[in-house]
Amino acid sequence: MTQQVLLDDGLVRTTGPNGLVVLSEAMPRVRSVALGMYVRTASAHEVPAQMGISHCLEHMVFKGTARYTAKELALSLETRGGSLDAYTGRDQTSYQAHILDEDLPLAAEVLTELVQHPLLRAGDLALERNVILEEIAGVEDTPDDLVFELHSETLWGTHPYGFSILGTHDTVSALQVDDLRALHAARYRRANMVIAAAGNVDHDALCAELESHGWFAAEAPGEPAPNVTPRPAVRGVERRETRDTQQVHIVLGTDAFSAVDPRRYALSLLMNSLGGGMSSRLFQRVREELGLCYAVYAYKQLMQATGQIGIYVATGPETADAAVAAIRAECTLLSREGLPHDELAAGRRQLKGQVMLALESTGARMSRLAATALTGEPYRRLDDILTRIDAITAEDVAALAAEFLDPARFTTVRLGPA
Repeated sequence: MTQQVLLDDGLVRTTGPNGLVVLSEAMPRVRSVALGMYVRTASAHEVPAQMGISHCLEHMVFKGTARYTAKELALSLETRGGSLDAYTGRDQTSYQAHILDEDLPLAAEVLTELVQHPLLRAGDLALERNVILEEIAGVEDTPDDLVFELHSETLWGTHPYGFSILGTHDTVSALQVDDLRALHAARYRRANMVIAAAGNVDHDALCAELESHGWFAAEAPGEPAPNVTPRPAVRGVERRETRDTQQVHIVLGTDAFSAVDPRRYALSLLMNSLGGGMSSRLFQRVREELGLCYAVYAYKQLMQATGQIGIYVATGPETADAAVAAIRAECTLLSREGLPHDELAAGRRQLKGQVMLALESTGARMSRLAATALTGEPYRRLDDILTRIDAITAEDVAALAAEFLDPARFTTVRLGPA
């Protein structure tokens, strides 16, 4: 039996009898809709020999479906001013369209074709494999991308969180079309999916459109993506990779907690203060005061089973040690003292502003909706989130800084000249 729940004004969630979850948020003042179909399978669910298979399948569905050729897929929404895109992450694969509200039925049909009815032909794989190998080569030639891949690999070892989402030359070269068909048949099931939309959209009309494409029909059970159980991260090691580049690209980082941990708001505040923009400690100290780099920032990536935080800097070979020393000094200071009252108050204001400004976008609202279902988190109203941010205390931030910003915990990767 289909269940429908009103989560907020204009925000509705429907759960179909087959397990499909559909969410929408009405934004009647806009003339567009962001529509996304999310599959709960991605690189974290792969085995080493098939590293990159989820990303390869994401590419291959665009090569043609039961109704559309590859060119027709490309033209379907672009000729109306819309866009069609996809990405493979650690925990899910997403197919998305951004269109005028009047083109929502067409977008629903096109995305349905991509997700449910790809042809997955051997001849297409022979061509698309080369495209993906070029994508991998592009990362190899882009040190400020490659260093993050190497850091995840070093931090997580042989666990799938350390895999390259793109795969490697050897694993992608070994993939066969039967492998892709098996993955699609097992994981691209309605019970394993979330559909989210935000914009000038009526929820009942959206569900009716999806029903016309068979989304609420019963289906034989497939194979759910396995639960991801991370092993302990590798902490406190340094890896150096030699490349003939003008700069040394460095990432220092460690494991953190998952995307549903209640401390995530305090962690966002802490990482903003450390390296989230021009006003951050790292930017002001390492770039502005010491002049050691052009780019320096802190980041976090929270996944379903775990997370990681890190700091990136690109600097000359002759200043690399000084830059790392300055970064470690700032982290040590924060880990011992936390944030003073004025920085904490500014951090709350900054984080609240980021949350509210992000919601100006239909795409961001769509992603936020999908995340509630994908992570199993209850939907939180904006006022609730802002209240939680206001409730962040100095003690909360100090505890996180003491746990995660001790430089002795950092795994460091340097990529550049010897």
